[in-house]
Amino acid sequence: MTVLVAPDSFKGTYTATEVAEAVAAGIEESGGAATRLPVADGGEGTLAVLTGPLGLRIVTAEARNPWGVPCRAEFGLSGDGTAVIEIAAASGITTPHDGPRDPVTADTYGTGMLMAAAVRQGARRIVVAAGGSATTDGGTGAIAALEEAGGPGTATIVVLTDVTTRYVDAARVFAPQKGADPATVELLTRRLAETARRLPRDPSGVDATGAAGGFSGGMWAQYGAELRSGAEFVLDAGGFDEHARQASAIVVGEGRLDGQTRAGKIISAILDRADGLPVFAVVGSVGADLGDYRSRFAEVIVASDAAAMRRAGQRIGAAVTAN
Repeated sequence: MTVLVAPDSFKGTYTATEVAEAVAAGIEESGGAATRLPVADGGEGTLAVLTGPLGLRIVTAEARNPWGVPCRAEFGLSGDGTAVIEIAAASGITTPHDGPRDPVTADTYGTGMLMAAAVRQGARRIVVAAGGSATTDGGTGAIAALEEAGGPGTATIVVLTDVTTRYVDAARVFAPQKGADPATVELLTRRLAETARRLPRDPSGVDATGAAGGFSGGMWAQYGAELRSGAEFVLDAGGFDEHARQASAIVVGEGRLDGQTRAGKIISAILDRADGLPVFAVVGSVGADLGDYRSRFAEVIVASDAAAMRRAGQRIGAAVTAN
């Protein structure tokens, strides 16, 4: 009996690796076997979970934060030329900054600097995880930084996202979370519409081009970037399907299980691939809007600290062994 333990992070508290380790330890204490496969959906934590599967080494480069202040940020680079960059590393809502966090001036220039650094390091494919940005610049900052460095050359660009929002809708959907009031949302929406008309091709009617305040659409329009589900990319890179074929059950996890979970998040992708295996959820909390989605799980266990996660693993291990 092997249980595949594939949780996302509990954002702000536990990394996906920490959650996987705690739950797996409990399963092993109950007499079961556990395969640890921490996952992410294309936001913060994506670099960490892809480092092992893609054989990445961590590179530190000069960048600037969304408000133009110099900083240093990390990305991953594999021996075969795949670079993995989190937009949150240099252009994120949680990026350190001492001044005002203006949603209008926030840009993705720093992410473009990291992309240019990856090209200089020999990257042939640049994978950008688009979650957690502070920006609504439509990708113009990153384009400017890349072009100033000579462009991406022959490197291809892949943007990972868990949203289907379109380019001009990005401000309306995401900018309030980044500090924009209604008037600012209108300003940013007009700016995105104007930018869409200036780009080499118009991203306005294309799903997923609104990720990271339109960054994904800017990359698609300027460089022909491939837009991919972050969840599906991470699962493929980690060999999820092969691990699942050798498992008797699957454990998923995230900080909050709620109605948004089904909208392109990693748990929904895992449920779609479970192929009849029982799926247990270990989560920090459960939203009142979860509704009938709860029936998709063999059991939902609330565990908000490492000890509780370990006990959840013991409980799951015992249940799977009994069956």
